[in-house]
Amino acid sequence: MSRYLDPDAAPPDGDGIDERRDQWKAELPDVDTRGMAILGRARRITLAARPPIEAIFKAHGLDSGEADVLFTLLRSGPPYRLRPTELFRSLMISSGGLTDRLNRLAKAGLIRRPAAEGDGRSLPVELTEEGIRRAKAAFQEDMAIEAAMLSGLTEEEQSELARLLRKLALTMADTAPSD
Repeated sequence: MSRYLDPDAAPPDGDGIDERRDQWKAELPDVDTRGMAILGRARRITLAARPPIEAIFKAHGLDSGEADVLFTLLRSGPPYRLRPTELFRSLMISSGGLTDRLNRLAKAGLIRRPAAEGDGRSLPVELTEEGIRRAKAAFQEDMAIEAAMLSGLTEEEQSELARLLRKLALTMADTAPSD
């Protein structure tokens, strides 16, 4: 069998990661490939999960970025209103990227920008009734498909995996080079 495999093809007996690690062990035996066992799989999972989730958003007339804005406003609770700075910090995007999303969502009638009480400098962002309805429907469908994706794991395994991924995420945040 060739050592150079189609990166998108998984062998019938697994996901291909262990085979790739074995190949690297033969080629570069001193290189630690444990990261590939975890991060390589995480990448494959993310790439596999995106299309069905994005299809849900598309069915609701949204892209992933717009859904993120609507979901952030919805989870903030009534009156489903945040200042733009609260939104872009929560979404970890630039203010310019947020402005583009907000313009599209306003044009679609899913958000409005009412005058701020006592502050004319910053117009808050608020879900409309249609925005609330669409955000709830899209989020419920998203969570249903994500639950189906995890159905091969027991509840205990899901909890343990979530715990370990949280620990990894925090470790990576602590060890990331600063800008």
